[in-house]
Amino acid sequence: MNEMVAPMGSSVPPSPAAKSPMNIALMLESDVPGGAEIMILQLAEELRRKGHRPFYVGPENGSGWLRDRFGELGFDCETFSLRRPVDWRCVRGLVRMLRRQQVDIVHSHEFTMSIYGAAAARVIRKPHIITHHSNMYFSKKWRRRAAMRWACRNSHSVVAVSDVTRRELEDGLGLRPGAVGVVYNGVDHTPGKRELVRQEVGALPDELLVVALGTVEVRKGHILLLQALSHIRERHPGLSWRVVIAGDDLGEAKNLLAFASEHGFADRLHLLGYRSDIADILAAADLFVMPSIHEGLPMALLEAMIAGLPVVASRAGGMAEAITRDDEGILVSVGDVQELAAALERAMTVPSEREALSQGARRRAMSAFTLQAMTSVYEELYLSAGNGSLDRRRLPTARNSTEARAQ
Repeated sequence: MNEMVAPMGSSVPPSPAAKSPMNIALMLESDVPGGAEIMILQLAEELRRKGHRPFYVGPENGSGWLRDRFGELGFDCETFSLRRPVDWRCVRGLVRMLRRQQVDIVHSHEFTMSIYGAAAARVIRKPHIITHHSNMYFSKKWRRRAAMRWACRNSHSVVAVSDVTRRELEDGLGLRPGAVGVVYNGVDHTPGKRELVRQEVGALPDELLVVALGTVEVRKGHILLLQALSHIRERHPGLSWRVVIAGDDLGEAKNLLAFASEHGFADRLHLLGYRSDIADILAAADLFVMPSIHEGLPMALLEAMIAGLPVVASRAGGMAEAITRDDEGILVSVGDVQELAAALERAMTVPSEREALSQGARRRAMSAFTLQAMTSVYEELYLSAGNGSLDRRRLPTARNSTEARAQ
């Protein structure tokens, strides 16, 4: 069963002090558009609605995208400067900033800030929490593994966004089983306007619009989607469809365009680049596809599910934890174009199948992956850390399923 960190305050009622607003540092090494970035932005908004004071800490020399989003929403924004792989000046700078902000909780995301956040929090004697979003991209060098293991052992809680990611972290770092918990990502749903994007790409009213979201890079598997669609085109020449891919290009767009041109459907492929109107893109779609090779628990998948879109996805990362039943989505083996083509054929040619998948996806997302549910679990972790109800150096072992917590 998919599991997550149990709310630490569930067995012991919080003290009155625990209900006081907390100053929470949300720290991330990257600030480009992406799933982890969107997650902490939405987490900050929900924490503020609950009366807390989250603020953002990001790279001084980054793109500025996430810092700008936080600033537009009225959050305090701080930066860190990292000039070399081991930079004690960065730790000292974080210590000064966290003291100035009178921080109560330091919540670090991904590898770099997990290390530096743990070090700074240790100096100022404040609780540190780690969220790991992706695979073990840092694990090739033993020094990095050792540093991450130290950070985990000097944090109040360490959580991953999927059970697959949890197991990879525990196994890769040599942590005891149960040392890492799971808090599934959560999303909110804002209805979009169906016709805006359809008109933009020239989709006819009866034309199927297949949508994929995410950075345009090899690991997202977009080329697999196009290969599968080329099979659909051969098998169903009369089927009318278009495919929209929205996300920053990290070098793969030229390969996608070349493939579509070579196989005669360049006019059906629309690469939109980074877009902020995700609600409108999802509203325009008839089918959502995520054929990734590597994933944690992608926000885009959860956004599509909560929007009520039928979903075809690979079993990469935590996607098989999001889609647990046949009526919630169609899962295919990672990298298997033939299996992906068969799934697309089933979803694209049978309207009743799409309707059933739509209802199942929405039901699953509403029961397990809401922004409010995710934020409540993190708030309980913050409260338990602030209360000292657990030694911050001991990692949580009590976990329960998302479904049980949501009931």
